[in-house]
Amino acid sequence: MNKNTKNKLAVVLVLFITTLNIVSQPTTGYYHDLDGKNTSSLKTALYTCISTHTALSYGDLWDAFRETDRRADGKVWDIYSSATNYTFGTNQCGNYSGEGSCYNREHSFPKSWFDDASPMYTDLFHLYPSDGYVNGRRSNYPFGEVGSITYQSSGGYCKLGNASSTLGYNGTVFEPADEYKGDLARTYFYMVTSYENVVAGWYSNSEARPTLNGTTYPAFNQWVITMLLNWSRQDPVSQKEINRNNAVEQWQNNRNPFIDFAGIEEYIWGNKKSELFSMSSTSTYFTTNDNLKIYSTEGNIFVENCADNTIIYLYDYTGTLLKTETANSNLIKIPIQPHRFIIVKAENKVMKILTQ
Repeated sequence: MNKNTKNKLAVVLVLFITTLNIVSQPTTGYYHDLDGKNTSSLKTALYTCISTHTALSYGDLWDAFRETDRRADGKVWDIYSSATNYTFGTNQCGNYSGEGSCYNREHSFPKSWFDDASPMYTDLFHLYPSDGYVNGRRSNYPFGEVGSITYQSSGGYCKLGNASSTLGYNGTVFEPADEYKGDLARTYFYMVTSYENVVAGWYSNSEARPTLNGTTYPAFNQWVITMLLNWSRQDPVSQKEINRNNAVEQWQNNRNPFIDFAGIEEYIWGNKKSELFSMSSTSTYFTTNDNLKIYSTEGNIFVENCADNTIIYLYDYTGTLLKTETANSNLIKIPIQPHRFIIVKAENKVMKILTQ
């Protein structure tokens, strides 16, 4: 595999003892002409930014997964089963007899919906390694929330069955694990945006009709919009998604904006449709498990709940150290030039942020 890295941008952060972190960021100007837009116009502007990418071969996916979906222990990050510990390469499907047999390449947005066409067929943003048997049970059913279970993977991790009576859809659905509902919602937002020029035609496949409505915008049926927005709100962007977004970019040279701009979907389908999106007014906000908060607004980066005497490091997207600040209060305010992707390191945590 000869990866095209022409547009790849890596940020190398040395964490001052033994830790080396490499963080990829969008190249300058990658996202453009988004300000002052909402609903369909914002979706189209994003399409213009992200639709061009390098199409992979189907075989490339096995190699790509080693970088995009590797757990901390080196095993395969299985999106449909919590009971597997697959080794890359060794446990590729093949045939399977039940959960735990092997892993394969799951088109979370079923490939039959777009008639196995390229480049959707190998777009890593919707392809994940998953247990082969559970993947087979999912089949081409739409994602949803199950009311009456007919099948569930080990420990009830994923479920198949009749839709919940409150879903707004009456049929069989597949419900992923709660911890990946937001990931998959942002995957679906990406698919109907990146392929805005062809998505309306996918309605011709009857299996796609429970999810898609045959339009360029809004692209989804209303029950799907409501569900995906709820999933995205309840399961916000995680470090896993950020890492995967960066890794996918190295393979196919585009990004998922619904990961880069958490909440931008609200301006397209959600509760901010009446507001105009602005990269300069959209606050990026992070909260870690120990309540450390980092966010940006009005030309400043704020760090809350940082231990006294902690040194806060700010880098630009090239890895150049911009400034340091020593925490001496519960709330640290650091003036910084707006409209920049900045890497913030505090208490051995590294986060990217778009300054406002």
